[in-house]
Amino acid sequence: METIRKIRLAARDGKSIRQITKDFKVSRNTVRKVLRSEQTRFEYHRDTVHRPKLGPFVDILTAFLKNDQGLPLKQRRTAQSYYEALQSEGYRGAYDSVRRFVKGWRAEHQSIPTDAYVPLVFEPGEAFQFDWSHEKIVIAGSMTEVKIAHIRLCHSRLFLTVAYLRESQEMVFDAHRKAFEFFGGVARRGIYDNMKTAVCRILRGKERDFNRRFQELASHYLFEPVACTPAAGWEKGQVENQVRTVRRRLFTPTRKARSLDELNHALRAECLQWAKNQRHPAFKDQTVWSVFETERAALLSLPRAFDGYAERTVRVSSTSLVSFDRNRYSVDCKAAGRTAELRSYADKIIVMHDGERIAQHPRRFQRDQMIFDPWHYLPVLQKKPGALRNGAPFKNWDLPRSIHRTWQRLKHYPDWDRQLVDILACVPSYGLDAVADACNEALGSGSVSRDVIINLLARQHEEPSPEIVTIPAHLELSEPPVADCTRYDRFRKEVAHVS
Repeated sequence: METIRKIRLAARDGKSIRQITKDFKVSRNTVRKVLRSEQTRFEYHRDTVHRPKLGPFVDILTAFLKNDQGLPLKQRRTAQSYYEALQSEGYRGAYDSVRRFVKGWRAEHQSIPTDAYVPLVFEPGEAFQFDWSHEKIVIAGSMTEVKIAHIRLCHSRLFLTVAYLRESQEMVFDAHRKAFEFFGGVARRGIYDNMKTAVCRILRGKERDFNRRFQELASHYLFEPVACTPAAGWEKGQVENQVRTVRRRLFTPTRKARSLDELNHALRAECLQWAKNQRHPAFKDQTVWSVFETERAALLSLPRAFDGYAERTVRVSSTSLVSFDRNRYSVDCKAAGRTAELRSYADKIIVMHDGERIAQHPRRFQRDQMIFDPWHYLPVLQKKPGALRNGAPFKNWDLPRSIHRTWQRLKHYPDWDRQLVDILACVPSYGLDAVADACNEALGSGSVSRDVIINLLARQHEEPSPEIVTIPAHLELSEPPVADCTRYDRFRKEVAHVS
């Protein structure tokens, strides 16, 4: 292009074609072409591409490309992968030749045209977007795939990411609660894809059949849920782009954390720091955080936290266990053989029966575990005290030290299991601390037995004296009754006996 400009300048100054040819050492045909065409740039295109080293492998490379063309984008191989595969076939050429061929072939055989989209604008407090992504991190030294919930305010672009080990409905509820607390309010509309934890059926147009618990969440926080058109991710493009941004900024290189709680605490701080440092894409002179401070006033007020559980009906086995997420949890033995309602939260499970809570356990995310609360089996122990010897719930029972010492001392008696069960049966009436104190006192006196400990408990917790009841004045008898047996004798004489 520099030579073309000089040729044009020389012609403008009155130089002949012969002189220009001599000055710039180009052919006369080139000078004539520049002056006649009035073009400022010439490009050369080969009619035939010569590939001396890649040529014998073009058919193999083309077969690779055709096989991968029908696969999803994430599963298609890169040019580097094709290059390494050709090397195993004997190719000794350059990588750049393979890259150029792959690029040209894909451009020529592209079956899906590039879509055009409409930019979206949101008013303050109008909407938020929700999505999931999967990331690999190291938790407590073990590589783990975590599910990241992304919630983003559409106007200010402030977002929060929360990590979970499951992508279930109770995690959706927990992520909403944490995000709304982080924002200090709720936007009037929530934009989602058609995730199964929210949508039961896709109807015509934008109509959706949302499941009952998700509708309760929306009704509690007073936002309108809107599901995108299937395969139209651009309708929530902000959070789609956020997934890539978060992966690049917060999860590259691979993160390490001692626990999930530590990870979420760090992610919350990093999301806040990002908002305070990042320029807003629409308001260039402001940060995301400053725009959010303006938007905060437009958010709906935050109600009390939603009771975010997913409920299902479960069967209580004869061993007082319920199954959930490939684990088994103990419940009160009075519900054995019956059905119960299991409420799963992000961090715990609660089991209800006839409106009464019969179990609560921290949630376990490992598989095939049995989680016991030994107190659930106390009524069974009273009938079958021998179960103390080998019962699975009673292994490594976390009891106060004085009760454990009493347990060991009672083993000198042939009926030690019955005695210990009778002592433990006092816990619902007197409390664990009181029973532990009574055991400690019995150990100090050197006399350890069921009768001694129960006697100590009875003496320490004597029944209160009955309360004296006073009768109101208007209920007192005006003529108190008099005990007079002569009245009965008079009554006998006055009665006429029938002969």
